[in-house]
Amino acid sequence: MYQLKEKEMIFVFTGPDGSGRKTVADMVGSTLGINKVLSYTTRAKRPAETDGQDYHFISEDEFKRALANDEFIEAVEIDGVHYGIKDKDIEEMFRDNDFIYLILNAEGARMLKQRYGEKVTRLFIYVDRDIIIERQKELGVSDEVLDQHFKHYDEDMAYMPECKHAFENMDLAHTVFAVTNVLEQYMSRDLLEKD
Repeated sequence: MYQLKEKEMIFVFTGPDGSGRKTVADMVGSTLGINKVLSYTTRAKRPAETDGQDYHFISEDEFKRALANDEFIEAVEIDGVHYGIKDKDIEEMFRDNDFIYLILNAEGARMLKQRYGEKVTRLFIYVDRDIIIERQKELGVSDEVLDQHFKHYDEDMAYMPECKHAFENMDLAHTVFAVTNVLEQYMSRDLLEKD
């Protein structure tokens, strides 16, 4: 397992499906120049997704081989689909940056926090269930996908108190601004300590 150096830190974005956590995380990451570590998954690629940008899409056999070889630092199964983060990917991302971010569900976020403790800061992004429904319908999301989003909604919301920061994503620009300000404080803290 990769041992984080003194100044290195992991930001984990979590929250219910459909809350905009990925969009917020990617916009904040881009604004602050923070590298994203991608999860590996055995689920089928959705129409708007790109392999190597949203996830590493791999077969069930590939996932099982990597699991058997102890390549994953975090691996979960949700509704028969496997997701995992590889230790080597975390190490590689820290070569260029003292800060990285990941987008994980509650179980994955909890595992990473247990493993790295204070080096992990969890950011919970959420919106009310009715707003998710409204936004998803505007995007033309099918009822089947909506049902999938809400399968774990209550369970995901129950994780909020464990996270250091929570942001209600009512307005994307406002949320990105608020999250960016919080992360800048963590990032500049190291600069201040060096003076």
